[in-house]
Amino acid sequence: MKKNFVKIFDTTLRDGQQGSGSNLSLGEKVKIARFLDRLNVDIIEAGFPVSSKKEFLSVQKISKILRNSQVCSLARHNKKDIDLCLEAMKSSKNKRLHVFIATSDLHMKYKLKLSKSQIIEKIEDIMKYARNKIDDIEWSCEDGTRSDPNFLIKCFNVAIKHGAKTINIADTVGYSTPQEMNILIKKIFNNVNGLEKCNLSVHCHNDLGMATSNSLSSILSGANQVECTINGIGERAGNAPLEEVVMALETRKDIFKKSTNILTKNLKKTSEIVAKLTNSQISKNKSIVGENAFAHESGIHQHGVINKRETYEIIDPKQVGHKTQINIGAQSGLLGIKYKLKQYKLDYKSINLKKFVVFFKKKVKNLKIVDKSLLISLYTDFKKLNLK
Repeated sequence: MKKNFVKIFDTTLRDGQQGSGSNLSLGEKVKIARFLDRLNVDIIEAGFPVSSKKEFLSVQKISKILRNSQVCSLARHNKKDIDLCLEAMKSSKNKRLHVFIATSDLHMKYKLKLSKSQIIEKIEDIMKYARNKIDDIEWSCEDGTRSDPNFLIKCFNVAIKHGAKTINIADTVGYSTPQEMNILIKKIFNNVNGLEKCNLSVHCHNDLGMATSNSLSSILSGANQVECTINGIGERAGNAPLEEVVMALETRKDIFKKSTNILTKNLKKTSEIVAKLTNSQISKNKSIVGENAFAHESGIHQHGVINKRETYEIIDPKQVGHKTQINIGAQSGLLGIKYKLKQYKLDYKSINLKKFVVFFKKKVKNLKIVDKSLLISLYTDFKKLNLK
């Protein structure tokens, strides 16, 4: 893989739909997969086949329709899981098996009821089994960031020795911090054998609001794959939002010096379809794809943006399929109000614009929204009063 390139592993259809209230039908999963394929994500984790017949069928169907992205299917350290994944993906020539097992003391004791030595045995057994059936295997440590780092390194060494092409650090409960991710990844690079021939991936959750920053810190530390979801949907507080990670890399190339394959002009549309089909709302102030991501209402900001977009927009909204919005209200100034009058083909030259601004602000001082019809009405009333 290119040195300055980051793979985008999208798990909207697996981890994303596990978010409360986000369940997708077979048809909805296929529809989203088509959008992800057009977005040009590198890997689409299409589902967890052992969990239901629908999940099996969704992986099977998605495997047949992808043109740009690699299909991926999730399995526990269980031969039945692996066989179902491979059966579901058999029609694809570009496929990946993703196997995971928990490695933290907490999970091993209370969930798996297994010792460290038993976990190692399971990794050896399942990797030997899987590598004879598929070449591209990703191995993940569930709850990796709360695991003993030395044990984690031992697990990674075993997984790579027995055929893993990608190893993934899962911050399953969003517990880590950017500094801790940096330290952990450096330790892994210094102690895991064969990593130079593998991808190092991170899967960060947003429980403490640090999924994006943890992902970006990991990239700076050497990770070359990020697992994320559209709009950051997923379990509890969700996953690292794909659009945030990608646009941070794109906008701050001076810092990250990395690129992705993502066709960013499709981000907004993909975000909208995922929000609609998962019955989830996108916060207005959500970065990159939110309704207000490129909206300006205060006079100072409007003045800047109207004269030179870059004064208050670090991303060209067209780059992500969005647009600049000048919204007027009580905080707007003369230039912003003039802009909207002109946009709605209202003759601002026929009125005393400065007096109209005073009239306008007085009328809307307690309003949240000033739409087109209200502006036209105020303009008409002002003209009737003959305030020129």
